[in-house]
Amino acid sequence: MFLDKAIEKNPELIEFAFKLQQEGQILPDTYVLDYDTIIENGKKMKEIADRFNIKLFFMTKQIGRNPEIAKGLMEIGFDGVVAVDFKEALIMIENNIKLGNVGHLVQVPKAALEIVIKHKPEIMTVYNFEMVERINEVAKKQNHIQDIMPRVVDEDSFLYGSQQGGFDVEDLRCFIDDVEKLKNVRFAGLTIFPAFLYDKEKQDIVATVNMQAMEKARKIVKEKGYKNLLINLPSVTCCRGIETIHKYGGNCGEPGHGLTATTPLHKDTEKPEKIGYVYVSEVSHTYKEDSHCYGGGFYRRGGLQRALVGTSLENCKKVECSAEDNNIDYHFKLQGKHQIGEGVIICYRTQAFTTRSQIAVVKGLRNNNPQLFGIYNSLGEKIEKNW
Repeated sequence: MFLDKAIEKNPELIEFAFKLQQEGQILPDTYVLDYDTIIENGKKMKEIADRFNIKLFFMTKQIGRNPEIAKGLMEIGFDGVVAVDFKEALIMIENNIKLGNVGHLVQVPKAALEIVIKHKPEIMTVYNFEMVERINEVAKKQNHIQDIMPRVVDEDSFLYGSQQGGFDVEDLRCFIDDVEKLKNVRFAGLTIFPAFLYDKEKQDIVATVNMQAMEKARKIVKEKGYKNLLINLPSVTCCRGIETIHKYGGNCGEPGHGLTATTPLHKDTEKPEKIGYVYVSEVSHTYKEDSHCYGGGFYRRGGLQRALVGTSLENCKKVECSAEDNNIDYHFKLQGKHQIGEGVIICYRTQAFTTRSQIAVVKGLRNNNPQLFGIYNSLGEKIEKNW
């Protein structure tokens, strides 16, 4: 999906990824992250966000909840992490990363509430009032007032499967009244998801039907006298997306794929961000007229199409590549016969935290002095080389 863009915009990353594979410094099924490029992409977003007074919570699930990237983004001024599930919140706590938005898209279970609230998230997204009461109870024990925001929906809202939940905007007035009766939570914002999506025909980021619920909610909170709330409008947050957030009255975004230039917008158009990762495998064997490389990193919405196969950027071929999404991704199929042990470089959209891949962080590419900084599992835990 992004292979041509990677060749054009970040050939140094591809070359070094081949080198790491050929020298055995990494195993097949490894995402190689270009630290310098990701941080530079973050700086570009931060500059635009500051101009529009928009808060940015970075998202790390796509790149395996990587704490080193998280630390780098904090250093350039991001406002914290959006921990979209509680396991991400816990790994960020272990690495002393500030919690920005916790609970969206996955609520914090009762067993983890105390540790999460102890680390004082800037805000917590809630889907039901029972969660608000639990947060209030734990915050009371800790002598803390926790800011919360509901995810709002209406009858026309578009929600992804397995991501359904939220408050009907028609119940928002009652929700606010009930929150005001509690002493250790504070109504502090509104969110929806997705607020925006990429429109291929327009080749731009456009508002979804979910913005209807947000507009209704903003009218209600204005009538209730609330000002300076966090208006969180996530999805496709990048340099262009930040401008869109501002256009629609938002003041908070959550860049994820934007940090690695792997949104559909970046595939079809020229934008300031550069490709920040590639996936590395190795030819395992041939079968009949085709070859197979090691898998493990498949994501069914990734747009897997082609791969580079060879030993370097100069000595490689571009071939068709595919995976069956109804079976375990032990291997990816490569068109044609290739030498066993040759490197395979792929660049497609991923959610690395859903894979069994390893994550290699590379620093120094921009200074022509690339170094393998560290290897992590796909859940953000550093691992030692055992091969």
